[in-house]
Amino acid sequence: MESPGPPARNEEEDVVLDLSSQSTKSGSVSSKSRGERRHSSSASSSSATGNRDGSPGSNARRTRPSVTSIASSLPAVREMHDRRTSSQSSLTVPPHTHISSVSSDETVVSSKKVLTNFQKVAARDPRIEEERIRRLSRFNTERERQRSVYQRLVAWADSSYYQLRNQILSPFIKSRRRPPLPAKDDLIRLAQHYYPARANVKVQVCDFGLGRAERTEITLGQVEEYWQSKPDWVDVRWIHAPLGLGLTHSSVEDIFLHDGQPGREFENGGGPGWPYLETEVLNMRSNKNFQEMRDIYLILSNLTELDEELNQSSFKNDENSSLQSDIQWRAGHIALAANYWNLVASDMPWQLDEGLAMGVRGPLVGLQPITRHIDPQMLSTHPFFKDSHLARNVFRCFHRSDGILLTLSPMAGVNFLDKKLSQHLSEPVDAIFDNENACAPGYVFAAFADQGTSTWHRRTVEWFLTYLITEVGVTPHSQRQGFNAPELDNAYQAVIQDLKRRRHAPWRKNETVKLVRDYLACIDELTVVKLICQKQVELFKGMQQDVRKLETEDNRARRLPDNPNGESMHERVKWALTMVRERHDAFDRLLIDAKQSMEALFQLRSIEQNELAIVSDSQNKAILIFTGVTIVFLPLSFFTSYYGMNLSTITNTERTEGYFWKLCGSIALFIVVVVSLGAFRHHLRHMWHGRRPVKPPGSMV
Repeated sequence: MESPGPPARNEEEDVVLDLSSQSTKSGSVSSKSRGERRHSSSASSSSATGNRDGSPGSNARRTRPSVTSIASSLPAVREMHDRRTSSQSSLTVPPHTHISSVSSDETVVSSKKVLTNFQKVAARDPRIEEERIRRLSRFNTERERQRSVYQRLVAWADSSYYQLRNQILSPFIKSRRRPPLPAKDDLIRLAQHYYPARANVKVQVCDFGLGRAERTEITLGQVEEYWQSKPDWVDVRWIHAPLGLGLTHSSVEDIFLHDGQPGREFENGGGPGWPYLETEVLNMRSNKNFQEMRDIYLILSNLTELDEELNQSSFKNDENSSLQSDIQWRAGHIALAANYWNLVASDMPWQLDEGLAMGVRGPLVGLQPITRHIDPQMLSTHPFFKDSHLARNVFRCFHRSDGILLTLSPMAGVNFLDKKLSQHLSEPVDAIFDNENACAPGYVFAAFADQGTSTWHRRTVEWFLTYLITEVGVTPHSQRQGFNAPELDNAYQAVIQDLKRRRHAPWRKNETVKLVRDYLACIDELTVVKLICQKQVELFKGMQQDVRKLETEDNRARRLPDNPNGESMHERVKWALTMVRERHDAFDRLLIDAKQSMEALFQLRSIEQNELAIVSDSQNKAILIFTGVTIVFLPLSFFTSYYGMNLSTITNTERTEGYFWKLCGSIALFIVVVVSLGAFRHHLRHMWHGRRPVKPPGSMV
C-alpha cells in the first residue's frame, strides 16, 4: 500500500506567513522556505533558537507580528492569488494531473486561521494568566506566613552561638535574652512547606496528541496510576517529578521501568548497559531561598520532638501499590533509615562545588555533606546576578516503548535569563513550572500546548525526549528572550575585568589576600561550569550517533516522517551541540584568562615586596642606631629619675613614696591590660560573639 505523502499546503497561508515575517524583521531578508526556517516547537508559539546549522542567527528571537499588520496585507494576498490562478489556467495540464484552485471564500477562511494563530502568539490566554496570578497570590501568602516562622526559628538557633555574651547581658538587656522556639505545629508546617512529604510532592503530567495537549497536576502518591497507560488520543505522555537523587528517586525510576518495556535505546548518549539520557543542568536560584532551605533542614533535623509526626506524614496520602514498600526495602539494602529527613534530603539544591558529576549510580549520591554556610559566588558581584545563586542539578530521563516519558530532577530555579530575572527568582518554587519565560520544562509544554504533536517531525517519545533534553541541557541562556540579559560567560568576563582593575589598585593591608581569595573563587566556579559543559558536549556527541542510527532504521523500515517540515532529531542535537561547544570554549578561555591574571598579580606583588624590602632596609639601619642609643641611656635615665625622687621634702604635701607607686602602678596596669586586649582581640571576639560550627550535627552524611 502506498504511503500517504505530506498534506497539501495552502499557498495562501504561505504568502501570509511570508508577509508577516517580512513585516517583523525590519527589512531583513526572509526568502527562506518554510522548511529552511528553524522549527521552534510550534507554528503558533515559541521563538526560533538559531539557524538551521545550529549557530544563533538574527532570528534568535523573532518579533511577534501584530494582528493589524497581517490584516492589512490580506488584499495584496488575494490579488497575488488571483494572478497565480489566472496564470495556472493558461497552462496545458496532463489529464491525470489535478490542480486545486482556491476560492475567495477559502482564502478568507485560511486568513482567519492565520489571524487566530497569530492572536494566540501575540497574547497569553487571559483565563490562564488570571489563574496563574491567583495561584501566585496563594503561594506568596503562604510563603510570607512561613517566612515569619523561619525568622523566629533562625533567631532561636543563632542565639545558641552567643551564649557567653547573652548570659552576661541578658539580666540587664531584654533583647539579649534567648528568643523562644516557635510552636511545634508551626515548625511541622514550616518543614512540609519547604520539604513536602513524599506522597504530596507535586507532579506534572503532560499529554500530547494530534492537535491537542493537556496538563494535569497530581501528587507523587498518585503517580503509578498515570504511568500504567495513557488515553488513546495521546501520542506521548510526559510525567515530570521534582525529585533529586535519593531513595524516592531510585524507587520511582525502578518501578516505572519495571511496569513497561524500555523504548528505543540511546546507547552512546546513555552509556553501555544504560540506554537512558541524563545531564547536569545549571539554573539560577534565589540567594534567600537557597539559604532558607539549608537553615531549615539543618536546624529542624536536630529537633527530635518533630521526628515522629514528620515520619508519619511521609506516606500519609500515598495511593501507590508498591512505592512505599520499595523505598523501605531499598533503605534496608543500603543500611539507611527511611525517615522523613533522609527522604527529603535530595531536594536540597547543590552549590557548584557540591555533588558529583552526572553518570553516577545509587541513591546515596544525593546525600552529600552540607553546611548552613553558603559560599558567596563571584557571579553575584555582577549587578544583574546580585540576588541569584548558580546551582547545579541532575536531569534524568526514562522512556518506554508505550510512549510514556518520566523525567526526574529537583531543578526548581530559573533556566532562561531575562531582564525580569529578579522577578522570576522571587516567585515561589511551586509555581515556577507555570512560567514558561523562566522554566525550561514549562516552556516545552507551552510550546506544544496549542497544536500538540502536529508540528513534530515524528510523533514518538524518542523525538520528544530529544527535544526536551536539548532544550533543558543548553540552559541557562537568554536566546528565548531575545538576548535581553547578559549571558553567563559575559557576566564572568565582567567579573574578571573588575578583578584586573583591583589588581592595579594601590597597596593596602589585607587587600591582596582578599583579591587572591576572589580569584580562587572565580577560578573554582569557572572550572566547575567548564566540566559540566564538557560532560554535555560528550552527551550530545553520543546522541548524534544515536539519532543518526534511529533515523537510519526508520528510513530502512520506510517509516515516513509525520511532518517532513518539522525539525528532525539530528537537527535538534546538532543545534544543542553547537550551543554547549561555544559555551565550553568560552569558559575555557575565561579560565585561562583568570589563571594568567592571578599569576600576574603574584608577580606584581612580588615586585612590590622587593621595593618595600629595600625601603625597610634603610629604615632598619636608622632604627638600629636609635635602639643602641636607647639601650645605653634608658637605664641611666630610669635610675637617676627613681633615686632622685624626694617626695617628703616637697612643700604643701603629705604624700609618701607608697602613694606614688599606687597611682603610677594602677595606670601602668591599666595600660598593660588595654594592650593585651588589643593583642588578643580576634580570639576574644570569637569567644564573645561565638562561632558557628563548620559542620553542625544535623548535616547530611
